Amino acid sequence: MIEILFYILSAVTLGSAFLTILSKNPIHSAIWLVVCFFSIAGHYALLNSQFLAMVHIIVYSGAIMILMLFTIMLMNLNISDEIAKPVVTKIVATVCFCLIGFFLVSSLAQTAPALESYSTTGVDFQSIQVLGKVLLNEFVVPFEMAAVLLLMAMIGAVLISKKDKKTA
Repeated sequence: MIEILFYILSAVTLGSAFLTILSKNPIHSAIWLVVCFFSIAGHYALLNSQFLAMVHIIVYSGAIMILMLFTIMLMNLNISDEIAKPVVTKIVATVCFCLIGFFLVSSLAQTAPALESYSTTGVDFQSIQVLGKVLLNEFVVPFEMAAVLLLMAMIGAVLISKKDKKTA
């Protein structure tokens, strides 16, 4: 049953990711991205990491998608206003994408298997208590740096919105 659910979630994740890229309407793209985020949270739940699944839904599907939708609405994207790209630009972009993909796949194929690097100490990293101890003991500096970065982003957003109201 878990394997069938995994394949269903994988198909939904890949399908919604492709539809995110291929959708012409930016709002439809954002909705497909939300579907992709929810299916990734389903993968976390399958890995018995319910806390990470809930945080993923709250942070990505909630907060970030709302910010993206506000950005899309503020930019007022219209397909009729879009300038058509020359064929040469599309060909160069496709070739660059294929080269980068080839280099990524070849570098991943040359790396060691990930199973050798896992710790087999028996510590349950799925519990919130262990996660809190790890975050606030071993990774306290990156954790605080992320908090400061989010605070600076919030202050920047407030300043930009105040500046726009003065010019309007």
